[in-house]
Amino acid sequence: MLRTITLGTCVSVQGIFVKDLPDGNIAVRVEDKVFAGPPVGRKS
Repeated sequence: MLRTITLGTCVSVQGIFVKDLPDGNIAVRVEDKVFAGPPVGRKS
């Protein structure tokens, strides 16, 4: 499943969901790199 996280105030990363982290962040994989950050909220 694709998920989006934010890195800083203006940068977001979209990648394959890897796992939930204990601090509320999530990890996503983009090619061979894994990034962690807060998830972008879903719009309803």
